[in-house]
Amino acid sequence: MGESIQTCFNKYAEFTGRARRSEYWWFALFGFAISLVLSRALILGMIASLALFAPQLAVGVRRLHDTGRSGWYLLIGLIPFVGWIILIVWLATEGEPATNMYGESPKAGMV
Repeated sequence: MGESIQTCFNKYAEFTGRARRSEYWWFALFGFAISLVLSRALILGMIASLALFAPQLAVGVRRLHDTGRSGWYLLIGLIPFVGWIILIVWLATEGEPATNMYGESPKAGMV
């Protein structure tokens, strides 16, 4: 979990490449937990939301790249209810095992 969070913060402005499912979902859980904890402190909650926005956006784009989709498909989440369901399914889908147009599989470096 810690490695995924650190990777997302290190690549906060990197919208190229690919991200594994675990990287995306661990960071999503981290963001949810931080939001939940800081929801009572309005100013701290807003600062945390701003601090997490760019890394969450970047890892979402890289996650969609891993499934062979353009990062622009994140915008489908703007469609109420149906868009979120489609987006969650795509983000939970296993990535392409081979190299795709967005780069080498993140699993390629693993043994």
